[in-house]
Order: sequence, then C-alpha cells, then structure tokens
Amino acid sequence: MDRYAPLRNRTIALVGLMGVGKSSVGRRLANALELPFRDADNEVETAAGRPITEIFAELGEAAFRDGERRVIQRLLEEPPHVLATGGGAFMNDETRALLKEKALVVWLRADLELLARRVGRKDTRPLLKDADPLTVLKAQAEQRYPIYAEAHVALDTGDTAHHVTVSQVIDALTRHLAEQGS
Repeated sequence: MDRYAPLRNRTIALVGLMGVGKSSVGRRLANALELPFRDADNEVETAAGRPITEIFAELGEAAFRDGERRVIQRLLEEPPHVLATGGGAFMNDETRALLKEKALVVWLRADLELLARRVGRKDTRPLLKDADPLTVLKAQAEQRYPIYAEAHVALDTGDTAHHVTVSQVIDALTRHLAEQGS
C-alpha cells in the first residue's frame, strides 16, 4: 500500500513568514509525494507579467494581494499539488477561507533570528526594503501568528536540512488525517 496516497487527495498549502522555507521545502515535499509544485509568488508574477517588486512599487500592496487572491483561487481549482504561498496570503480572509476549505494548510514556523539571517541575504523582498529584517519579522509574527494558527497543522522547523522538514511535514499531515478519520 502507498502510505502517501491520502496526502495526494488535496492540495497541500504551506504558509508562514518569509524565509521559513515554503518554496524550498515545498519543492522537495512535492517531489517526495510525486505531486506538482506551484509557487504562488511565481504564479502572480507570470499572471501580471512583471516581478512582485514592480507590482508593489507601481500598484501597492493592496493590488498585489488582490492579484495573489485570484491566482490562489485559480490554483486551488487545479488537481492536487503542493502550493507555497506568499507570507501574507493567509492574512486575506477570502484567501484563508479558500485555502482552509480546499487544501491541507501547513504553517511552517522558525526562530525569527534565523529567518532574519536568511531573508537578509537577498534584496528581493518588498516588505524589507530599507528596513531591518528582524524588526519587520517581529512585527509580522505578532500580527500574523494568531491567523497562521488557523492552519490545519503547525510545524516548528529549525535550521535543519530540508529533507528533515519534509519528513516532519509528511508525518504531521499523516497524523492530522488520521485524527480527522480521513
């Protein structure tokens, strides 16, 4: 019997703060489960025909979030896959409701100082433009953690190899489905 079969019945959506590994863990999780992988940020850029940094700069965060919601809604109509969402996607009431209804939502958490080190290496994150990563992450954690807590599964990840986190996600989802009787 294929022990991963129950995990292939619904899209698995990863939520969490920037830098927690939604995309990198998501790619490996999709590979382990033999599912397609989708990155909501990449899909938004493709749909808009420009990078997220430009969308933020020219149209603002509200326009970006609206496009993100529409893209995620479209992706959730596709066959099951692993979906890495943007850090703020789950904050939108409509997007959150869709994700909770149509996907298994996994909140990836990690130490904020670790995340600050990770995201401080790149300058491609609009919310960090001219800001201290740790300060931004602390504010986001305070605002977002109560909402992220609505995910079906919450998983603390550390500075471990991605394959370890993938195994932890699979185990946590398997336990969740068993508890739900699915």
